[in-house]
Amino acid sequence: MSTHPAPHDNAWSHVVPLAAGLAHEIKNPLSTISLNLQLMLEDWQRDATTPRERRTLKRLQTLERETTRLVGLLEDFLRYARTPHASPQPCEVNPLVQELLDFIAPKAAQLGIRVRSQLAADLPVIQADPKLLKQALLNLLINAEEAMPKGGELIVATSANPPGVQIDVTDTGIGIPDHQLGRIFDLYFSTKEGGSGLGLCTTRRILELHGGSIAVESDVGKGTHFTVRLPLAPPGSATPEGRP
Repeated sequence: MSTHPAPHDNAWSHVVPLAAGLAHEIKNPLSTISLNLQLMLEDWQRDATTPRERRTLKRLQTLERETTRLVGLLEDFLRYARTPHASPQPCEVNPLVQELLDFIAPKAAQLGIRVRSQLAADLPVIQADPKLLKQALLNLLINAEEAMPKGGELIVATSANPPGVQIDVTDTGIGIPDHQLGRIFDLYFSTKEGGSGLGLCTTRRILELHGGSIAVESDVGKGTHFTVRLPLAPPGSATPEGRP
């Protein structure tokens, strides 16, 4: 089954800045609470000897763990809520993709994941902010790795697809059920326990900022395939550094 994400809800776009302000106000005192809990834990870990003290220590550990998780969740949301500032420039897709594949290779090897690249030669130049595009694609690669905890195969392919360039990311992981597939780009929706639900949402946001798109197909037990499309650089754009 495949799905194309619906356009962003305009009402939600007005809520995000307000929510970001609230998140910022909550994060500061929560960070202070987390720090004080860590200091208390250091004291109790040295001195907890009686059953009552050990019970108290265990409760403090639970509180510290949860406050740390909440601080991380707020930081993730604040990063999402911050409007990305794109600096588009003529950009070559293949070197950027290869750099990301080299980056994830050690973790993939640990997980028993075989990484294959199928990068088409002589691709046209696209117009993109390399830093933001790397972030968007890295989210997809990490998502694929997490879908294959027992190993598998990750295939990343590039191709010319007029009027732009296409990037395909395919994994042989657990797949996504039909009832979840239409929601995977929604803010805070995650198919993984403990997931923030911000990675794929951020990826879509960045790609749309570039005038691109993302679509997904998935079969439970077989894997997932993401298709990214990006527009070409305007005619007459400067040639990327290192390109003849």
